[in-house]
Amino acid sequence: MDSFIRRALPFLAWKARINRQSLRADLFAGLVSAIIVLPQGVAFATLAGLPPEYGLYGAMVPAIVGALWGSSWHLVSGPTNATSLMVFATLGAIATPFSPHYVALVLTLNLMVGLIKLSLGLARLGALVNFISTTVIVGFTAGAALLIIGAQLKNFFGLVVPQQVNFIAALTTFVDHVREIEPWVTAVGVVTLVAALVGKHYLPKVPHLLSGIVVGAIFAFVLAKLGLAQVATLGPLPSAIPPFSVPDLAPQTWHELVPVALALTVIGLTEAISSGRAVAVKSGQRIDGNQEFIGQGLANIAGAFTSSYPTSGSFNRTGANYESGARTPLAAVFSAFMLFFIVLLVAPLAAYLPIASMAAVLFLVAWGLVDIDAIRRILRTSRGETFTLAMTFVATLTIRLEAAIFVGVLISLFMYLNRTTHPRLTRVAPQPRGGRFLPAGETTPLCPQLEILRVDGSLFFGAVDHVREELDTARGHRPAIRHMLLIGSGINFVDAAGAELLGHEARGLREAGITLWLAKLKPEVRDVLERSGVIDTIGRDHVCGTKEAAIATIYATLDSAVCAACRARIFNECQVVLPDGKSREPARPELELTPPQSG
Repeated sequence: MDSFIRRALPFLAWKARINRQSLRADLFAGLVSAIIVLPQGVAFATLAGLPPEYGLYGAMVPAIVGALWGSSWHLVSGPTNATSLMVFATLGAIATPFSPHYVALVLTLNLMVGLIKLSLGLARLGALVNFISTTVIVGFTAGAALLIIGAQLKNFFGLVVPQQVNFIAALTTFVDHVREIEPWVTAVGVVTLVAALVGKHYLPKVPHLLSGIVVGAIFAFVLAKLGLAQVATLGPLPSAIPPFSVPDLAPQTWHELVPVALALTVIGLTEAISSGRAVAVKSGQRIDGNQEFIGQGLANIAGAFTSSYPTSGSFNRTGANYESGARTPLAAVFSAFMLFFIVLLVAPLAAYLPIASMAAVLFLVAWGLVDIDAIRRILRTSRGETFTLAMTFVATLTIRLEAAIFVGVLISLFMYLNRTTHPRLTRVAPQPRGGRFLPAGETTPLCPQLEILRVDGSLFFGAVDHVREELDTARGHRPAIRHMLLIGSGINFVDAAGAELLGHEARGLREAGITLWLAKLKPEVRDVLERSGVIDTIGRDHVCGTKEAAIATIYATLDSAVCAACRARIFNECQVVLPDGKSREPARPELELTPPQSG
């Protein structure tokens, strides 16, 4: 019963952390988070195609629910750039942004996303988010950055053109109407950009987006007072209290929104878990993925009935929350209440916020999405990961956004399957100094009678054909060998097909006059070979515990005439042939084999 209560009311687990010092720290962190989300909420709602107040509502009730029913001490839920862009790019093709029908669809979508997240959490499927690689997220967010810029070009330059949900279409429309650019509107956007960047550099403790918006609004106000230009503004906020809302429950609407809801679930959970884990590494906390799914699901469900669009864990505000000294999830709760009072004070001032300034702020948000360091690291590390990054990026720009994330996930899975179905077989040899077995180069001396291959990867049904081809290739390169030793320290798993492959190879090699040997098998791998009978097929005396034992056993069976003609002295056991035709054991201590750390 206690475990059930703690799962239903997870905030009981951290109530012992609350004291006078933690409350003081959480209040301050909550104030910082509330100030940060004020310009972000308005900007993200605009990006999502919604009235600005919906972004602020998303940082109130959902933030409280997500904090109380999640597992992270520092995660702050609310509107995010990725979910905002996803909402606009997917629903913008179904309904007109900012229209009542569009708002109704957004609320319905929020409810659907919440139910899916909650179901995944209750089903203990929190590990599903691990299938979304970092490379996919980096590629997706980089593409999303260009989509944000494309969506805000018309607002930044004061163009009166239809809103486009595709980057190419937005860019084409901008080029076609470039002669219609409004200079004063563009000036407001530029001033906002410059003020935000200057503030970020010289006033790091002040949210630079907020300082940019304030300076931009003052500049637009001065232009209006001087009669130079009347720049379009957002208009006053209707209320600081999130009004009750009712999603559309029609089956046809739900059927239409299922693909979008699934894609938003993937994006939202990835944002939340990655944000929570990033801070947990610093705080030393362990994140419960399943509980976080439940918390995020309940936050979306609550938001659907309190005029919020789909929210998730915010990486920026979560990081700021931790850096501000937050001790418990109460910081996020305090942030929601403080935002409510701040909005009460500044709601009338929203009438002076220029749309061009919001576009400039979103340009900065978009630039922050492009992780240059991560992209460089991926490009240097792996061609496969580079391909995944490029394809996800291109898909984000060229197809529907809800499909693009799945394209990236599928490509990432295909690349993983390709790696797992192609275990690496590497020819190795003992090194002259220290005796460690390392990959053999073109000039490395090799035993003329023995081929040693290290297997790195699992032997399962998907890898059988590749391993068989690699073994045939190894035999073709060295047809004179009479023994083949497979070092299995890198084999983590063997299924029935993999065991059958080893048995088949043992019989085939034996018919060709070659003996198969195995060494350094993990206990679970040897157990599978025992139960399948393959150990007896290979020969129990041909399965050794260590490489050293295998070499000593194999050496005793080698053709002494071939050994006498070989002066390479590959192994410690090798005889040294003297000018008088006699032999003696080598007296080179550096050739003594030491237990290798790898190989």
